[in-house]
Amino acid sequence: MLTVKKPGRLALIASACALSLLQGCSTVGDLVAGDKVDYRSSGTKTVNLEVPPDLSQLSGQARYTQSSTGAVSATAFSQAQASGNVGNAEQVAQAAAGVSLERDGQTRWLKVNLPAEQVWPLLREFWQDNGFELPLDQPAAGLMETNWKENRVAVKGSGLRDLVGRVFDNLYDSGERDQFRTRVERTAKGTEIYISHRGMIEIYTDARKESTTWKARPSSRELEAEMLSRLVAKLGAPKDKAAETKTAAAAAAPAATTPRARVVDNGLAVAFAADNGDQAWRRVGLALDRGGFTVEDRDRTKGFYEVRLAAKGSADKPGLFERMGNWFSSKPTDTVSRYRLQLTTSDREARVTVLNGEGKALSDDNAREVIRQLGANLE
Repeated sequence: MLTVKKPGRLALIASACALSLLQGCSTVGDLVAGDKVDYRSSGTKTVNLEVPPDLSQLSGQARYTQSSTGAVSATAFSQAQASGNVGNAEQVAQAAAGVSLERDGQTRWLKVNLPAEQVWPLLREFWQDNGFELPLDQPAAGLMETNWKENRVAVKGSGLRDLVGRVFDNLYDSGERDQFRTRVERTAKGTEIYISHRGMIEIYTDARKESTTWKARPSSRELEAEMLSRLVAKLGAPKDKAAETKTAAAAAAPAATTPRARVVDNGLAVAFAADNGDQAWRRVGLALDRGGFTVEDRDRTKGFYEVRLAAKGSADKPGLFERMGNWFSSKPTDTVSRYRLQLTTSDREARVTVLNGEGKALSDDNAREVIRQLGANLE
């Protein structure tokens, strides 16, 4: 959905035509824009969108400890920073020599032969270079999340719209926002990097088109592939290797011979096919990322995730013109419950159940909602 902001539209168009002739139809945004994505030229067009209903984005709590195999060590990271051995050219060269795209069905990730402490600052630079802020930047948890931004490629076109947009970048709006999460997993030989996308779309809620609300839209595997390929380039790999990564990451997986994830046990568990525990762990991790879950703690060896779930709130937001001066200053709810997702595997099948803080299985509506969200994003 492409929307145009009304105030002074004719005057802006006339001014745009005149200025574009003087400027030669060129803007800074044109110089830095990519061919598939362009978040850098969106300027201040960020939206503090809420996560999908029921799931909150809150900062992590220090009381949770991290497993040695599933997170970045904050202490080691700080020591590496102090010694000046983080993010230098030598490490970029090392990453380039040891980065590869791994694939398991629909799951894609990068494997880098560097410790997580050295990879983390490169990831931070990568997202900032692509025009994002990082409201969630937690080395100790191995999680990094961008703010919501508009991909300006979605509003570029030809003719008058493109002419006006070159000068007044804020005049047109695609009605879509993107957010990316990066998850870092420590391995015995280095680091695994996962990138997941979440999208929102603005839709009208009345016939007169005066009020709108934001709804979740499906995650884009194409955008995930684009960012994986750009990250490979950031890590110093040649352009041809980055292009190959993009092609491989975007390629469709073979047709599934087993059913997708299914909700079982009266909505209290989700089951899916998995050849081994590592495969199941990757699929659940990406499902949580794409579903917007707040993961406070995880232990790969024990197969559990600690997540938070907020009380359900309204998804309605002010209309487009009500937000002209203030893009969604929404506040997260304070009513939050914490749950443990327990992953078990046997006979080539994995299952996830919801437990409380004492390790007992739950059977309430909140547990069913966690399972529903998780099952919707498992593939």
